[in-house]
Amino acid sequence: MRLPDSVTGSFLVVLGAAAAYGGWLLPPVPGQPVGPNVFPLVIGSGLALCGLAIVFGIGHSFEEEEELIPLEDGQAAAPSPPQGKLYGLRALLPPALLLFYVVAADRLGFIITAALMVYVTSTALGAKWKLALPLAALSPFAIHLIFGKLLRVPLPAGLLPTPW
Repeated sequence: MRLPDSVTGSFLVVLGAAAAYGGWLLPPVPGQPVGPNVFPLVIGSGLALCGLAIVFGIGHSFEEEEELIPLEDGQAAAPSPPQGKLYGLRALLPPALLLFYVVAADRLGFIITAALMVYVTSTALGAKWKLALPLAALSPFAIHLIFGKLLRVPLPAGLLPTPW
C-alpha cells in the first residue's frame, strides 16, 4: 500500500507539532536559559518542517519517475531496483556509522566525523556526489550550531575546531 505524499507529510507535521507542544509544556530549569524543553522543540520543529516540505513536494524534482515495464499478458510491472551481491548489507550501515563515530570522534573531531558520516549515508541512500559533497560540507556545521550552541552539548573539537 502506498500513501500519497500529502498524507505522510501531514502526519509528520502533526507529529512534529505534538513533539514541539510537549516540549513547550516542560518546565524550564531555574537559572538556566536552556532546559529540557529545548530538545523536543528543536526536533519537533524540524520534523514539522520536513513534513511541510513533503506536503509541498519540495525535492520532488530530484526523484526519478518510475518506469513501468509491460508484461506479456498486457499488465505493467515496476522494475526492480538494481541490486548487487552486497545490497542487503546496507542494513548494517547505521550501527557501523555509530561505531565509527565512537571510535573516530575524539581523534578527528565532530566536524570531520559528521562530514564523513553524512557523505557515506547520502551516497548509500542514492545521492550523487554533486549533492552528497555539499551536504557533507555544510550540514556538520549546522548540526554543531544546534547541538553546541542551542542545546549546549559538548562536542569534540579534534583536528578541525569550530571558530565559535
